[in-house]
Amino acid sequence: MDDTSLGLWGVPLAMLAGAIRVSTPFLFVSVGECLTERSGRINLGLEGTLVMGAMSAYAIALLSGSPWLGVLVAALVGLLLGALHAGICQLPRVNDVATGIGLMLFGTGLAFFLGKPYIQPKAPNLGAIDLGWWSSIPQVRQALQVNYLFVVGIISAFVLAWALKNTRWGLIVRLAGESVDAALAMGVPVGRVRLIATAIGGAFAGVGGAFLSLYYPGSWNEGLSSGQGLMAVALVIFARWNPIQCFYAALLFGGAGSLGPALQSVGVTSGYYLFNAAPYVVTLGIMIATCSPRRTLSGAPGELSINR
Repeated sequence: MDDTSLGLWGVPLAMLAGAIRVSTPFLFVSVGECLTERSGRINLGLEGTLVMGAMSAYAIALLSGSPWLGVLVAALVGLLLGALHAGICQLPRVNDVATGIGLMLFGTGLAFFLGKPYIQPKAPNLGAIDLGWWSSIPQVRQALQVNYLFVVGIISAFVLAWALKNTRWGLIVRLAGESVDAALAMGVPVGRVRLIATAIGGAFAGVGGAFLSLYYPGSWNEGLSSGQGLMAVALVIFARWNPIQCFYAALLFGGAGSLGPALQSVGVTSGYYLFNAAPYVVTLGIMIATCSPRRTLSGAPGELSINR
C-alpha cells in the first residue's frame, strides 16, 4: 500500500504521527523552561543546550551501544549548562538575556566542534511503543508509534504542574519567582532555588536534544535543531507558564511542523517550503497574540521578573 492509498485521510494520520514526534523536543524544553521561569529566571540559551544534548547523546549511544545511556548523559550535560547559566546570572550586573544568548552560541559552537566525527556513523535509536498493532494499514501503524520519551514528557508535565501547586517545594519556587522580598523574609535562599530550577530546566532541554538525535530524525548533523530551543521559549509564554498547557502547545507546534510532510505524503508538493515554515509562523503569531502593554520585563541588573 503506497503513501497516497488513503487519499486525504493520509493527511490527518501523517499530522498525528508528526505531532507526536515533532512535539517531543518542544515538550521537554518548554517544561524545563517553565520551571526555570517560575523561579524568576529566563534561559535563552536552551537552543545551545538542545544541540549539545543531541550531540552528546548521539556520541555516547554510538560509543556505548546504549541509547538510554546517551539520554542520561544528555540530561547531565543540560544540567551542567543550566547550572552554568544560573551561576553566571547570579553575578553582579549580569543580565539573563545576554547570558542566555552567549551560552546559546557557546553550546551550539561546542557541539559542532565536538560532533564532527559523529556526523556519518549510525548510532542505535530509541525504541517506540506500537499502539497501532491492531491495524493492517502501514500508515496507521506508523502514526500510532509513540516513543517512550514522549510518554515520559507527558508524565513530567503533569507531575511538575501538581508539584508547583501542591508541594512546599513548588511554593518556594513560585515565591522566588513572584516576590523576592517575601522569599527573603521567609528565609528562602532565592539564588540557590533559581540555580536548582535552572539546572533542572537545562536537564529537560538536554533530554529533548537526545530525542532529536536518537529517534526523530535519528541522526546527528549541524542543522538538527532548526531553532526549536528558541521556539520553545515562545511556547512557554503562550502556555502561560503552565506545564500542562505546555504539553498542549507542544502538540500544536508539532502539528504545525508536520503539515508540510503530511501534504507531501498525499502528493501536494506545490508550496512545500511554505508549509514547512508553519512552525515559525505559529511562533510569530503567538508572540504577537500574547503581547500586551501590561506584560513587561523589569528587574534589577542580573534579574528578570515577568509581570503576569
